[in-house]
Amino acid sequence: MPALTVGFDLDMTLVDSRPGIAAAYRALTARTGVPVDAELAVSRLGPPLRTEIAHWFPPDQVESAVRVYRELYPAYAITPTLLLPGAREAIDAIRARGGRVLVVTSKIGRLARLHLDHLGLAVDELAGDLFAEQKATALREHGATHYVGDHVADMVAAAAAGVPGIGVATGPCSSAELREAGAEVVLNELTEFPAALDGMIQLALEQ
Repeated sequence: MPALTVGFDLDMTLVDSRPGIAAAYRALTARTGVPVDAELAVSRLGPPLRTEIAHWFPPDQVESAVRVYRELYPAYAITPTLLLPGAREAIDAIRARGGRVLVVTSKIGRLARLHLDHLGLAVDELAGDLFAEQKATALREHGATHYVGDHVADMVAAAAAGVPGIGVATGPCSSAELREAGAEVVLNELTEFPAALDGMIQLALEQ
């Protein structure tokens, strides 16, 4: 059995970034004059930033809006972001079992790192600016044995990497949607993760 290496998505899996991201979108509106419904935007976190920006800005303004948003992000989005219940304990559970922790996210790496540092989450590897099947490249590169995420695209990533997907219903996708997308296990929140991990390890040992 390969060494335990668990990958996590970031937004709405480990952290509740909705307050901070909403603040960043409101700042983007103030800077550009283009109205963005911040609450709607944060209700569907998961896809790459450009996907959301394209709902609000004309095609020829998307790249400039992405740059402005990322300039504003450190000042507006980091401090309001909170750990989701069980996130720190989930990472501690992996460490206690001799495992490694990855974060593989659609957020660009330098902004993801600001969240991890601010919240004191120590991880072994961080890969950013990846979505759906793209995440599988990082998962394979770092030897992931499991991938945890709140979005159906995270279950697609796990399947593409050939590892079990663990869904957590703390984001925009329901438990049913996560199961349909291929999740091997679906949790209501990460407080359930240590027990689920033990069950999956035991099952792997028995095969």
